[in-house]
Amino acid sequence: MPQEPEAALTRLLAIMAALRHPETGCPWDREQDFPTIAPYTIEEAYEVEDAIARGSPAALKDELGDLLFQVVYHARMAEERGWFAFADVAQAISEKMVSRHPHVFGDAAARDTAQQVQAWEAQKEAERRDRAEAGTLAGIPAGLPALTRAAKLTRRAARVGFDWPDAAAVLDKLEEEALELRKELRRTPETADPAALRDEVGDLLFVLANLARKLDLDPEDCLRGANRKFERRFRHIEETLRREGSSPADATLDRMEAIWQEAKRLEQRSR
Repeated sequence: MPQEPEAALTRLLAIMAALRHPETGCPWDREQDFPTIAPYTIEEAYEVEDAIARGSPAALKDELGDLLFQVVYHARMAEERGWFAFADVAQAISEKMVSRHPHVFGDAAARDTAQQVQAWEAQKEAERRDRAEAGTLAGIPAGLPALTRAAKLTRRAARVGFDWPDAAAVLDKLEEEALELRKELRRTPETADPAALRDEVGDLLFVLANLARKLDLDPEDCLRGANRKFERRFRHIEETLRREGSSPADATLDRMEAIWQEAKRLEQRSR
């Protein structure tokens, strides 16, 4: 029989406390702090996304457990410092969800999705004001993936009218930024400015994130899809060359490009 949620969570909290025990705990776990654990927290969130993308319920269960353990880990370290405990975390998110859903937990009328999103954002804005976070761009975490943060920054700016009129205008800006990068690339290696190249490539990526946003696409999702496509086609190159008794290191670029195009044709036929 599956454990009751309360019993399972109580056991997990007890395991975390034992791992962090200053005398009998795990030496590695005792040495960790917020900065050292944070990268694992981010990694586990991405592994949850990967399990969802793979459509694997078993993997999703495991990865959600790993992510929950990260929450418990941070809460335990906070409790040791006298800041808050896991129960405070659960209570805070419960209160936040209730306050942001008055149409479910209060007397407000039910809303359609668009109205609900608008009300949600209004509530978040009020919460930022309560935390004295001033400015249109306040509260967007600096640690987000750069493409996601670019889309969030400009989505927030768009709410106050600072935005391109449509996707075509973003494409025009993309061409402008590409020309500026070309200008830098015309310099000789001796006169090339690495900082200028970094800025120009950054501008291109920023505009691309905006283009995805204007098309109601998630730029991170777009790039993940492109990564998967590249992996799939490159594996086709490797497998084809292996059957020919060769490898990418031995093949010419023209031969690999021909196999790449073959992979594209095969994908198009299978759609």
